Parts: sequence; structure tokens; C-alpha cells
Amino acid sequence: MAETTKLQLFVKASEDGESVGHCPSCQRLFMVLLLKGVPFTLTTVDTRRALDVLKDFAPGSQLPILLYDGDVKTDTLQIEEFLEATLRPPDFPSLAPRYRGSNTAGNDIFHKFSAFIKNPVPTQDNALCQQLLRALTKLDAYLRTPLDHELAQEPQLRESRRRFLDGDQFTLADCSLLPKLHIVDTVCAHFRQMPIPEDLGAVRRYLDSALQEKEFKYTCPHSAEILAAYRPAVHPR
Repeated sequence: MAETTKLQLFVKASEDGESVGHCPSCQRLFMVLLLKGVPFTLTTVDTRRALDVLKDFAPGSQLPILLYDGDVKTDTLQIEEFLEATLRPPDFPSLAPRYRGSNTAGNDIFHKFSAFIKNPVPTQDNALCQQLLRALTKLDAYLRTPLDHELAQEPQLRESRRRFLDGDQFTLADCSLLPKLHIVDTVCAHFRQMPIPEDLGAVRRYLDSALQEKEFKYTCPHSAEILAAYRPAVHPR
């Protein structure tokens, strides 16, 4: 990457129109750029007003949007793949997970959460809640299971002590899952008095570990932003 290359990330703004708003895809790419350690400009876009800031180069596009030396990129997954391929070693760290399972761990949680939290029929709540808990329990099992590199160091290890999906460092898998998992915990705790259970200790440890890292903490929207986004869709109980 040439020193003159300009990187600009456009993300959804919060209710105040300035700070980072509720958008897990925006947070995902924000985290990736911070972890890459590359200079970039962050622009928050107030989606309630005319999107004048985008009309000249990405009219009608959904956030997040990346400008790379004037080249517009608009698909979150493609942007992530582009950044990983372009900002590569030795100048920038690779964020690809070592283990295939890390890429798919927890990938059904957000779908189950959406079905549960937006359910309009109270009698279906319990069944939908159980489906969400099963998905969270599956993630908990993955986080508890020692990975090969852990067993190589400690062959008798029965339960993993790693901080994140693939080890002790963030990977692309965490950038994808953690923003959504934080939403699940925040929204379920507020609207259903059901945060992610404490007995899913590996998942709780995973979230706690993330909140200790600046790349996650700094990119997180305020809880009020998340709750405001879900309030219209949540049926009262």
C-alpha cells in the first residue's frame, strides 16, 4: 500500500448525528481497519437527512462504504476480503483465522435472536427462546474446546482458556460475530430481562474479553443507540 493511498470509511451515525451509530456491519469494518493499523478517515453519516456526503460517488448505497484511493466499495464481505488481500503481511497483520470452525462458530445466533426478539406471538416465545439458547450453547461449546495449538502446548488441557474464537488475538471471525453478540446481549437483557446466561461462561468470558480491547470498545455504539434501533420492532410483553 503506497503511503499516498487514502482510505475513508463511511459508517452510520448515531442519533446525535456525529458519533458511531448502531450498525454491526459498520462496526465490523471499523474493527478491521483498527486491527490492521492503517491510517484512515472515519466519516459518520446521518441517514435521517439527505445523504449529500454520498451522492457524488455512491448514490443509493447502503452503509458501510469504503473509499480506497477514490475507488468505491460497498459490499461488507467484499470490502473485508479486499482489505485482507491488500493490507497484507509483512506491512500489515493477517486477520484470517487459522481454524475453519472459527469462521462458522455462532453464525446462526443472530438469525435466532431476530426471530425471538421480533416475535409478535407471545405463545411462541418459549420455543424461539430455546432455539436461541441452543445456538448460544453451541458457541459456548466451541469456545470451551481446546484448539490444536493449545493442545500442542498443553496436551492434557480439558477446557480452553483462549480469549477469542481462534486464540488470544482478534481475527476476522471476531469482527463479524462480536458486534452481533453484543447486540443480542444488550437487547435481550433490556426487553426480555434475559441477558446471555451466566452459565454459558465461555460466551460471557468472550464478551468480557472483547470489552477490554480498544478495537471493540472504541467501535461499539452506546447501548441506547442499539435499544432505540430495536424498540420499534420489539413487541411488548
